Amino acid sequence: MKKIGVILAGCGVYDGSEIHEAVLTLLALDRAGAAAVCLAPNIEQRHVVNHLTGEVAEGEKRNVLVESARIARGSITDLKQIESLGLDALIIPGGYGAAKNLSDYAFNGAGLEVDPDVAHAVQGFHRAGKPLGFICIAPVIAAKLLGAERVELTIGNDPATAADIESLGARHVERRVDGIAVSTRGKVVTTPAYMLGPSIAEVAKGIDALVTRVIDLC
Repeated sequence: MKKIGVILAGCGVYDGSEIHEAVLTLLALDRAGAAAVCLAPNIEQRHVVNHLTGEVAEGEKRNVLVESARIARGSITDLKQIESLGLDALIIPGGYGAAKNLSDYAFNGAGLEVDPDVAHAVQGFHRAGKPLGFICIAPVIAAKLLGAERVELTIGNDPATAADIESLGARHVERRVDGIAVSTRGKVVTTPAYMLGPSIAEVAKGIDALVTRVIDLC
């Protein structure tokens, strides 16, 4: 059985992992007969957002690992322990947490920096020839870390984000919500998910395709 790591970024679209994308990834892995291993960095969230109002909850603090455990039903590992897990591939769902906690893309755009543990994991898997999957906004992390190798990525068709990806050296290719981009330079698979929407059923098609390809590449 293949063991696929899933890096989470908290719990909730505005300040953590997009819950639909995370759960659809876990469901697709289970249906494909793979073991999903959830991980998250043990760091403080950049901020906390009230998901009812969309406003930042001033003065409130939450931990990315603790919040991610909500999605993982408590079965989650500190990302620092990734090398001990014997994983075959790695997938990062989207949500603003990927752009606020796993990286700072939401604040610095193409000048983003990536959390050191996330960078270590992604670059290590890439060097080892292991597949990587990036969903929704998470491909900007791949662009930052792997752009020098001209990997092909998709976030759908958003011009501003595509331009940022290109500025980091990666190549952006347009895809529909149910489509995936598979890079010819390394085993990197991406899908737009809620960068395009419009429904959970449509998003599921792209995530299913990504998970299938990631497993096939193992």
